[in-house]
Amino acid sequence: MPRFLLTPFIRIFSRLYGVELTEASQQVSEFRTFNEFFTRQLLPDSRPLDPDPDAVLSPVDGFIGEYGRINDGRLIQAKGLDYRLADLLLDSKRDNLYDLGEFITIYLAPQNYHRIHSMVDGEVREFSYIPGDLWTVSPLGVHHVPNLFARNERLTTYIQTNKGECALIKVGATVVGRIRVSYDDQISNRLGALAKQHVLKTPYRLERGEEVAMFELGSTVICLFPPGQVELNELELGQKIRLGNSIGRFKPNSSEWEVCFG
Repeated sequence: MPRFLLTPFIRIFSRLYGVELTEASQQVSEFRTFNEFFTRQLLPDSRPLDPDPDAVLSPVDGFIGEYGRINDGRLIQAKGLDYRLADLLLDSKRDNLYDLGEFITIYLAPQNYHRIHSMVDGEVREFSYIPGDLWTVSPLGVHHVPNLFARNERLTTYIQTNKGECALIKVGATVVGRIRVSYDDQISNRLGALAKQHVLKTPYRLERGEEVAMFELGSTVICLFPPGQVELNELELGQKIRLGNSIGRFKPNSSEWEVCFG
C-alpha cells in the first residue's frame, strides 16, 4: 500500500479499535507496511513487570479466555466445550507432565500489542510446531468450533525454569500471517509445512518479560504449568490484562517438582 494511503488507513484502524499509538516506538508515518504497524514495538518501560520475583507474568496484552485446572487430561475451551491435552500437544511424554496442572488462555484482540514475552525466567531447550487449521479464535469460533485450539496451527515453546518446565503455546488463526519466534528461524503458516519437534543445540536464555515470539495479526496464547508449580490468581473471564501483569505465583515448594520431573 502506498505510504500516502497506508498512514491514514492505520490512523482510521487505530481509532476504530482503540489502538494506543502513543505507546508505539515509531511514529505512524514511519510504518512501511500494515504488518510492520501490527507487529510494532513499544516504548521502553511502557509495560512494567510485576516486581515480585515469584510472580508469573502475563506474556501478552489481551483478555482472559479460560483458566483453571487441567482435569483428567482435559482443558476448558468455553462453557460447555473442552478439549484434550493430548490433542493440543501431540507429545505423549508430556501428557502426564501437565495433567492436574494449571492452564490459562489469553485472547489477543486487533487493538492489542502483538508481541509475546516470557512469563518466567528460564531457558528454551525445545519447541514444537504443529500445522493445522486456521479457524477464527474470536468468541464466535471459541464457542462453536469443537476442539478449536487442538485443531488450529500452533507453535509451542517449552521453557525450563529452576522450578521445572512450563509451556507457552501460540495458536494460529484466520488471517494470522505468521507466528515467528526469537530463538529459531521456524515460521508458521507455510504451504506444505510438516509437524516438527525440535531440541535446540544451545539453550536459549530468557528473562521474565523478554520477547520470545510475535503474531503477524492476532490470535491466542495458552500457558501450561505442571501440578504443584504455580497458583493462579483470582481472575475473571473476559478480564483485560497486560504484558507484565501477574497471573499467578510460583508455589514455595514448587522446586521439588524439578527433582521429580526436571
